[in-house]
Amino acid sequence: MANACAEPRIYLYTEEYPPMNFTRNGKPAGLAVDVVQELARRIHVPVSIFVVPWARGFRLAQLQTNTGLFSTMRTEQRERIFKWVGPLTTTTSSFYALSRKKLTLKTLDDARKARAITVPLDWASYQTLLSAGFQNLEPVNDPKLMIKLLKSGRVDFMVTDQQNLPALLAAEGADPGLVTAVLPFMRNSTYIAFSRDTADDIVSVWQNALDQMKLDGAFKAIYKKWLPNDKPPGLMQDPDLSPLQEMTAENRPR
Repeated sequence: MANACAEPRIYLYTEEYPPMNFTRNGKPAGLAVDVVQELARRIHVPVSIFVVPWARGFRLAQLQTNTGLFSTMRTEQRERIFKWVGPLTTTTSSFYALSRKKLTLKTLDDARKARAITVPLDWASYQTLLSAGFQNLEPVNDPKLMIKLLKSGRVDFMVTDQQNLPALLAAEGADPGLVTAVLPFMRNSTYIAFSRDTADDIVSVWQNALDQMKLDGAFKAIYKKWLPNDKPPGLMQDPDLSPLQEMTAENRPR
Protein backbone atom coordinates (compact mmCIF):
# COMPACT_ATOMS: atom_id res chain seq x y z
CA MET A 1 0.00 0.00 0.00
CA ALA A 2 1.48 3.33 -1.04
CA ASN A 3 3.12 5.35 1.73
CA ALA A 4 1.85 2.87 4.33
CA CYS A 5 5.21 2.87 6.15
CA ALA A 6 4.90 6.65 6.60
CA GLU A 7 1.70 6.30 8.61
CA PRO A 8 2.01 7.66 12.18
CA ARG A 9 1.59 5.50 15.28
CA ILE A 10 -2.05 4.99 16.21
CA TYR A 11 -3.09 5.01 19.86
CA LEU A 12 -6.16 2.94 20.61
CA TYR A 13 -8.15 2.71 23.84
CA THR A 14 -10.35 -0.21 24.77
CA GLU A 15 -11.99 -1.68 27.87
CA GLU A 16 -12.67 -4.94 29.68
CA TYR A 17 -15.50 -6.14 27.45
CA PRO A 18 -14.99 -9.85 26.70
CA PRO A 19 -15.03 -11.52 24.28
CA MET A 20 -14.51 -8.40 22.16
CA ASN A 21 -11.65 -6.82 24.10
CA PHE A 22 -10.17 -7.63 27.49
CA THR A 23 -6.91 -8.31 29.32
CA ARG A 24 -5.35 -11.77 29.31
CA ASN A 25 -2.06 -12.31 31.15
CA GLY A 26 -1.55 -8.56 31.19
CA LYS A 27 -2.02 -8.11 27.44
CA PRO A 28 -4.99 -7.01 25.29
CA ALA A 29 -6.93 -9.92 23.79
CA GLY A 30 -10.27 -10.64 22.13
CA LEU A 31 -12.06 -10.55 18.81
CA ALA A 32 -11.68 -6.84 18.20
CA VAL A 33 -8.06 -6.85 19.39
CA ASP A 34 -7.22 -9.62 16.92
CA VAL A 35 -8.89 -7.64 14.12
CA VAL A 36 -7.08 -4.41 15.05
CA GLN A 37 -3.72 -6.15 15.22
CA GLU A 38 -4.27 -7.81 11.84
CA LEU A 39 -5.29 -4.48 10.32
CA ALA A 40 -2.14 -2.84 11.68
CA ARG A 41 -0.02 -5.67 10.27
CA ARG A 42 -1.59 -5.36 6.83
CA ILE A 43 -1.13 -1.62 6.53
CA HIS A 44 2.24 -1.55 8.31
CA VAL A 45 1.10 0.91 10.97
CA PRO A 46 2.48 0.81 14.54
CA VAL A 47 -0.30 0.73 17.14
CA SER A 48 -0.42 1.00 20.91
CA ILE A 49 -3.47 -0.50 22.66
CA PHE A 50 -4.42 0.59 26.18
CA VAL A 51 -7.09 -1.17 28.27
CA VAL A 52 -8.73 1.50 30.45
CA PRO A 53 -12.12 2.21 32.05
CA TRP A 54 -14.60 3.00 29.29
CA ALA A 55 -15.42 6.55 30.42
CA ARG A 56 -11.72 7.45 30.38
CA GLY A 57 -11.11 5.95 26.94
CA PHE A 58 -14.25 7.61 25.58
CA ARG A 59 -12.94 11.00 26.73
CA LEU A 60 -9.35 10.55 25.55
CA ALA A 61 -10.39 9.30 22.12
CA GLN A 62 -12.08 12.62 21.47
CA LEU A 63 -9.09 14.77 22.41
CA GLN A 64 -6.06 13.44 20.56
CA THR A 65 -4.97 13.09 16.92
CA ASN A 66 -4.42 9.56 15.57
CA THR A 67 -6.38 8.11 18.46
CA GLY A 68 -9.29 5.71 18.52
CA LEU A 69 -11.62 3.70 20.72
CA PHE A 70 -13.01 0.18 20.27
CA SER A 71 -15.37 -1.62 20.30
CA THR A 72 -17.65 1.40 20.04
CA MET A 73 -21.36 1.29 19.28
CA ARG A 74 -22.23 3.70 16.50
CA THR A 75 -25.23 5.76 17.55
CA GLU A 76 -26.90 8.98 16.52
CA GLN A 77 -25.52 10.73 19.61
CA ARG A 78 -21.95 9.75 18.72
CA GLU A 79 -22.05 10.08 14.94
CA ARG A 80 -20.48 13.54 14.72
CA ILE A 81 -17.84 13.17 17.43
CA PHE A 82 -15.91 10.31 15.82
CA LYS A 83 -14.81 8.94 12.45
CA TRP A 84 -15.83 5.33 11.97
CA VAL A 85 -14.21 2.10 10.77
CA GLY A 86 -16.36 -1.04 10.76
CA PRO A 87 -18.63 -2.68 11.44
CA LEU A 88 -16.97 -5.21 13.75
CA THR A 89 -20.08 -6.80 15.28
CA THR A 90 -23.81 -6.28 15.61
CA THR A 91 -25.31 -6.80 19.05
CA THR A 92 -28.62 -6.44 20.88
CA SER A 93 -29.02 -4.58 24.18
CA SER A 94 -31.77 -5.62 26.60
CA PHE A 95 -33.09 -5.07 30.09
CA TYR A 96 -32.26 -8.10 32.25
CA ALA A 97 -33.77 -9.21 35.56
CA LEU A 98 -33.04 -12.01 38.03
CA SER A 99 -34.82 -15.07 36.67
CA ARG A 100 -36.13 -16.12 40.08
CA LYS A 101 -37.96 -12.82 40.53
CA LYS A 102 -40.00 -13.30 37.35
CA LEU A 103 -40.14 -9.54 36.71
CA THR A 104 -41.47 -8.33 33.37
CA LEU A 105 -41.32 -5.22 31.22
CA LYS A 106 -43.76 -4.88 28.36
CA THR A 107 -42.79 -1.43 27.10
CA LEU A 108 -40.18 1.28 27.53
CA ASP A 109 -42.71 3.21 29.60
CA ASP A 110 -42.73 0.27 32.01
CA ALA A 111 -38.93 0.50 32.18
CA ARG A 112 -39.08 4.25 32.88
CA LYS A 113 -41.27 3.50 35.90
CA ALA A 114 -39.01 0.76 37.29
CA ARG A 115 -37.43 1.34 40.70
CA ALA A 116 -33.80 1.31 39.51
CA ILE A 117 -31.86 0.17 36.43
CA THR A 118 -28.09 -0.26 36.41
CA VAL A 119 -26.09 0.35 33.24
CA PRO A 120 -22.40 1.01 32.48
CA LEU A 121 -21.49 4.69 32.48
CA ASP A 122 -21.11 6.23 29.00
CA TRP A 123 -22.01 3.03 27.17
CA ALA A 124 -24.26 3.61 24.18
CA SER A 125 -27.18 2.10 26.09
CA TYR A 126 -26.68 4.56 28.96
CA GLN A 127 -26.48 7.56 26.62
CA THR A 128 -29.51 6.37 24.66
CA LEU A 129 -31.68 5.78 27.73
CA LEU A 130 -30.60 9.07 29.27
CA SER A 131 -31.56 10.95 26.12
CA ALA A 132 -34.90 9.12 26.13
CA GLY A 133 -35.81 10.60 29.50
CA PHE A 134 -34.89 7.77 31.87
CA GLN A 135 -34.38 9.16 35.37
CA ASN A 136 -34.00 5.84 37.20
CA LEU A 137 -30.54 4.85 35.97
CA GLU A 138 -27.78 3.72 38.34
CA PRO A 139 -24.56 4.00 36.25
CA VAL A 140 -21.46 1.97 37.15
CA ASN A 141 -17.86 2.34 36.01
CA ASP A 142 -17.27 -1.42 36.02
CA PRO A 143 -19.92 -3.53 34.22
CA LYS A 144 -19.25 -6.48 36.56
CA LEU A 145 -20.74 -4.43 39.41
CA MET A 146 -24.15 -4.74 37.76
CA ILE A 147 -24.43 -8.41 38.73
CA LYS A 148 -23.66 -7.56 42.37
CA LEU A 149 -26.27 -4.77 42.41
CA LEU A 150 -28.86 -7.06 40.86
CA LYS A 151 -28.20 -9.92 43.30
CA SER A 152 -28.22 -7.57 46.30
CA GLY A 153 -31.63 -6.19 45.36
CA ARG A 154 -30.41 -2.60 45.05
CA VAL A 155 -31.72 -2.56 41.47
CA ASP A 156 -34.41 -4.53 39.67
CA PHE A 157 -32.91 -4.48 36.18
CA MET A 158 -29.57 -4.19 34.43
CA VAL A 159 -28.76 -3.31 30.84
CA THR A 160 -26.19 -5.11 28.72
CA ASP A 161 -25.91 -6.85 25.35
CA GLN A 162 -26.08 -10.53 24.54
CA GLN A 163 -22.44 -10.80 23.48
CA ASN A 164 -21.04 -9.47 26.77
CA LEU A 165 -23.54 -11.14 29.11
CA PRO A 166 -21.83 -14.57 29.35
CA ALA A 167 -18.53 -12.97 30.38
CA LEU A 168 -20.24 -10.78 32.99
CA LEU A 169 -21.86 -13.83 34.57
CA ALA A 170 -18.69 -15.92 34.39
CA ALA A 171 -16.66 -13.16 36.08
CA GLU A 172 -18.98 -13.36 39.08
CA GLY A 173 -19.16 -17.16 39.08
CA ALA A 174 -22.86 -16.91 38.28
CA ASP A 175 -24.95 -19.53 36.53
CA PRO A 176 -26.01 -18.62 32.95
CA GLY A 177 -29.64 -18.91 34.06
CA LEU A 178 -29.27 -16.28 36.77
CA VAL A 179 -30.78 -13.54 34.58
CA THR A 180 -33.40 -13.35 31.86
CA ALA A 181 -33.79 -10.78 29.08
CA VAL A 182 -37.14 -9.13 29.69
CA LEU A 183 -37.13 -6.40 27.03
CA PRO A 184 -34.72 -6.09 24.06
CA PHE A 185 -34.69 -2.44 23.00
CA MET A 186 -31.68 -1.56 20.87
CA ARG A 187 -29.56 -3.16 18.17
CA ASN A 188 -26.29 -1.51 17.17
CA SER A 189 -23.15 -2.25 15.23
CA THR A 190 -19.76 -1.78 16.88
CA TYR A 191 -16.84 0.04 15.25
CA ILE A 192 -13.37 1.43 15.75
CA ALA A 193 -14.09 5.10 16.50
CA PHE A 194 -11.29 7.50 15.53
CA SER A 195 -10.98 11.05 16.84
CA ARG A 196 -12.23 13.83 14.60
CA ASP A 197 -8.66 15.16 14.41
CA THR A 198 -7.46 11.95 12.75
CA ALA A 199 -6.90 12.52 9.03
CA ASP A 200 -9.55 11.19 6.65
CA ASP A 201 -6.96 9.33 4.59
CA ILE A 202 -5.82 7.38 7.66
CA VAL A 203 -9.41 6.39 8.42
CA SER A 204 -9.91 5.38 4.77
CA VAL A 205 -6.82 3.15 4.84
CA TRP A 206 -8.13 1.35 7.90
CA GLN A 207 -11.62 0.95 6.42
CA ASN A 208 -10.28 -0.36 3.13
CA ALA A 209 -8.09 -2.88 4.94
CA LEU A 210 -11.05 -4.09 7.01
CA ASP A 211 -13.18 -4.45 3.89
CA GLN A 212 -10.42 -6.52 2.30
CA MET A 213 -10.25 -8.75 5.40
CA LYS A 214 -13.96 -9.44 5.00
CA LEU A 215 -13.57 -10.23 1.32
CA ASP A 216 -10.62 -12.62 1.74
CA GLY A 217 -12.05 -14.53 4.71
CA ALA A 218 -9.57 -13.38 7.39
CA PHE A 219 -12.23 -11.42 9.27
CA LYS A 220 -14.64 -14.36 9.33
CA ALA A 221 -11.92 -16.67 10.68
CA ILE A 222 -11.19 -14.31 13.59
CA TYR A 223 -14.88 -13.75 14.25
CA LYS A 224 -15.73 -17.46 14.36
CA LYS A 225 -12.82 -18.09 16.74
CA TRP A 226 -14.45 -15.88 19.36
CA LEU A 227 -18.17 -15.99 18.48
CA PRO A 228 -18.69 -19.32 16.70
CA ASN A 229 -22.49 -19.15 16.90
CA ASP A 230 -22.89 -15.58 15.62
CA LYS A 231 -23.07 -14.30 12.06
CA PRO A 232 -20.24 -11.89 11.17
CA PRO A 233 -21.35 -8.47 9.87
CA GLY A 234 -20.84 -7.66 6.22
CA LEU A 235 -19.31 -4.61 4.60
CA MET A 236 -22.22 -2.39 5.56
CA GLN A 237 -23.73 -1.58 8.95
CA ASP A 238 -26.78 -3.66 9.83
CA PRO A 239 -30.01 -1.69 10.32
CA ASP A 240 -30.19 -0.25 13.82
CA LEU A 241 -33.26 0.30 15.95
CA SER A 242 -33.19 4.08 15.96
CA PRO A 243 -34.73 6.08 17.46
CA LEU A 244 -35.14 4.01 20.61
CA GLN A 245 -37.92 1.47 20.25
CA GLU A 246 -38.99 -1.89 21.57
CA MET A 247 -38.28 -4.93 19.47
CA THR A 248 -41.28 -6.77 18.12
CA ALA A 249 -41.35 -10.36 16.99
CA GLU A 250 -40.74 -9.11 13.44
CA ASN A 251 -37.61 -7.07 14.12
CA ARG A 252 -35.82 -9.13 16.73
CA PRO A 253 -32.48 -10.51 15.54
CA ARG A 254 -32.43 -14.17 14.56
